[in-house]
Amino acid sequence: MNNYAKLSTKIILSCLSITIFIGCSTQKDNATNRSLQNLSARYNYIYNSNVLLTTYQDDLSQTYKDNYDDFLAVYIAPAISDYLNPAAPAGNVKSLDEITQKAQTIISEKNFSNYIDDAYILLGKTNFYNGNYFTAVEYFDYTAKTYKSNKNVFLSAMTWKARSLMQLNNYEKALLTLDTVKATLDSVNSEKAEPLATLAQMSIYQQNYKEAIGYLEQAIKETNKIQSRTRWPYILAQLYEYNKEYDASLRNYTKVENSNAPFEMYFNAKLSKIRINDFLNERTSNRKQQLLKLLKDDKNFDYTDQIYYEVAEDYFVDKDYKKAEEYYKLSAQKSITNKYQKGLSYLKLADLNFKNLGNYVNAKLYYDSAVTTLPKNYSGYEGILKKAENLEYLTQRYQLIADQDTLQLIARLPEQAREKKLSELFEPKKEINTTIKKIDNGKAVKFDDPTKTPSNDKFYFSNNNAISRGFTDFKKRWGNRILEDNWRQSVKSSAQVNQQNQSAVIDNSTNSTNVQAASTDKETRIKEYTALLPLTADQIVKSDQKIIDAYFEIAGFYQQVLQDEEEAVKVYEELLARYPQNNHLEAIYYSLYLGYAKTDQAKSEMYKNMVLAKYPNSVYAKTILDPNFSAKQNALDLEINKIYNTVFDSYEKKDFPAVITSVNETNQRFPGNALQAQYDYLKAIAIGRTQNVDSLLLAFNAIISKYPNDKLINPLVLDHIAYINANLPAFKARKIALIDFDPTEPRFISQRENAVVAVNKPEPAIAKVEPTVVKPVIPIATPAVTPAQNIPVTAKSQEVKNESIVKPVDNFFSRAESDIYYYVISVNDMSLSVSSSRFGIGQFNRGNYAGTGLKHQLLELDEDQLIFVGNFTSLNEVKTYAESIIPQLAKIMKVPATTYKGFYISKENFDKIKNREILNRYIEFFKNN
Repeated sequence: MNNYAKLSTKIILSCLSITIFIGCSTQKDNATNRSLQNLSARYNYIYNSNVLLTTYQDDLSQTYKDNYDDFLAVYIAPAISDYLNPAAPAGNVKSLDEITQKAQTIISEKNFSNYIDDAYILLGKTNFYNGNYFTAVEYFDYTAKTYKSNKNVFLSAMTWKARSLMQLNNYEKALLTLDTVKATLDSVNSEKAEPLATLAQMSIYQQNYKEAIGYLEQAIKETNKIQSRTRWPYILAQLYEYNKEYDASLRNYTKVENSNAPFEMYFNAKLSKIRINDFLNERTSNRKQQLLKLLKDDKNFDYTDQIYYEVAEDYFVDKDYKKAEEYYKLSAQKSITNKYQKGLSYLKLADLNFKNLGNYVNAKLYYDSAVTTLPKNYSGYEGILKKAENLEYLTQRYQLIADQDTLQLIARLPEQAREKKLSELFEPKKEINTTIKKIDNGKAVKFDDPTKTPSNDKFYFSNNNAISRGFTDFKKRWGNRILEDNWRQSVKSSAQVNQQNQSAVIDNSTNSTNVQAASTDKETRIKEYTALLPLTADQIVKSDQKIIDAYFEIAGFYQQVLQDEEEAVKVYEELLARYPQNNHLEAIYYSLYLGYAKTDQAKSEMYKNMVLAKYPNSVYAKTILDPNFSAKQNALDLEINKIYNTVFDSYEKKDFPAVITSVNETNQRFPGNALQAQYDYLKAIAIGRTQNVDSLLLAFNAIISKYPNDKLINPLVLDHIAYINANLPAFKARKIALIDFDPTEPRFISQRENAVVAVNKPEPAIAKVEPTVVKPVIPIATPAVTPAQNIPVTAKSQEVKNESIVKPVDNFFSRAESDIYYYVISVNDMSLSVSSSRFGIGQFNRGNYAGTGLKHQLLELDEDQLIFVGNFTSLNEVKTYAESIIPQLAKIMKVPATTYKGFYISKENFDKIKNREILNRYIEFFKNN
């Protein structure tokens, strides 16, 4: 009986225990559990997480490298995470992992607490600081939608969502999100600083600096963070300085200087105050002295590069370019840890050499170094990269302008003065080596003198064994290379070749055995140079036209390829200032209308009205009046190409009456179309195949009269007319003018008639960037263009020591020089007929390269058609051909522009191309080399 009683008691106690345990479970939704979970979530998780996050943000601000040359970022954010090549995020990653773990614990175990929304916000922030912005957007978006009723949580989530979208460069969605943020701001009484700061950052991105100032002023009043109370006033000072509100700018820089800001920020605030004060007092020499005085303070040792950079900037403003170059070099030399400053100094040196000193070889090297050194998120990085890759295009044209200006300057001199000038110009001069240079601060800077060898036997070049080993290793890697500038390059650019040739003209020789040879060479050079002088009115007109075309091509390249509207505008204005009446006015006015659209509405309107008033029937006027004109024109061009291919099919089938009829119908339907000269040429050939020579000459002369400026058909027709006139009796004797027909090489004399007439080969057309209808883009700030000096390069450029761009190496293709090169046009669609395109290439070759033996052939791969033109005997030859045909390809190729690419290639490399994979591989190799 007692045993039963004891058993019953145990059962009852167990049930009570289970009941009490269940009642106390934190997973049960009751008041007690909610209180316990809130207490635990708030102090064990949320509070600790916020402390960890604040510490992480402080650490990040200490390690983050700011760019003081541009507006500072209002808030610090890491680069977007690269999932293919993951890199560790900045700062203490363990802190972020711990915060993530705590937030996930709240969500999974404290689901009845009031801090679930905070946990999701924390998860969004940890993803933000890890660079996982796509994931961060999802977290913030979920939080905003789920907790919309809580205005503070909603505002915080939308603010961070906007920040994440901005980091992804999705400004359109970020703007929509910030519209909601602005609408919500008035509904909360606290925590407004971060939303206001985010609005300020977006305003800076939009270049709406006045609005940014307003938001930042409010944000500073609302914030209680120490970092924000130093960083935001500095940005505010930058904005005021940009807007030329110098008193407000000085006030904020002083506030930063007197605060506990990081030393680098304090130092830059001090530099900015010196700059503004001297600007207001119209002094620059005093600023240089103040800046150089900073070098004596040991605390500024780590900022020597920035001090030299600021001094260089002052000399640049004073137009003392040699001094500016000297201090930019010192800045780059002293930039050991600050890669950004080194890259900025390289960029300034590149621009200085390119635009002000006219040293294009050095400019190319400095641009390469700037691209290698500057971060990829640097504002305008893509533009610098394009400029580095395409500098030769600009260099050739700037060099042409300088050469023609020099020729004209010398040609205008009286004969005696001209002879004296030429004698001085080509007189060899001794080079003076300088090993020690003094700078304004009185410190001596030593430059290496390669002619002197240290006497210490430990020095490498004093050790014969080391030299021998080094020479052997060098030959293994590089082969036999001539000792010269830029020896790493097996194939020199034409700019470098020109520079070497120009240097060779006056290369000094102190060896007495070479004196007589130098004298003879001098006389020869003077004669050659004199022959180039534009001494007649006709020669001056031709020289002026070369300058006009060069300026026009430079401006078009800046506007359309580099998308640098500001620089393009300056070059166009320079062209108009020098040649107010030229043959490109309608295109220039239209380009200036686009160029000023964002910066000067009054000038934009002026140039628009000039286009409409002076050239009402031009394509530019039609584009202004009808924004859809370009799209309509593209559709029309496709239709005209399609019809041309149909007419050409009839031509190949020798259905000449059908050709004549089709051309007449097409010209009637589409008068003035882009291919009308080519249509009329087919019609003329068809007339020659069905009628006598008088009818053929009538058709040819009509083409010459109707299209005097056409560069594809006109030279070809002139060649035909000259050939016919030289053999007119033979043609008159025929009933049908053209008795021998070859679809790719139309002949005017049958093969049994061997009369040959020499036809002068016209000069290849200069490659042009034709202005097209482009949308205005945000201008990229660059230094002003300064006209090239009217003196030829007379000495070897100083060697530039810098790094080359790191590019992928593909050893499958050879970089060696070849005896045979081809120009290739690859068409990536096997379904397209390229017969008419090949015919167009033949027209171009016969019109511009008559008598050179150039032929075009077709190679069909599995997926691509390769039209290759050759043979060219040198790289320069094929490059010249490429420059002359590229502007005409739009007319020559009767296939969509997106389906073909042009490039040049050696025969050895061409023979390796067997499929699309290798073709694409070569195109990448071509771009990188």
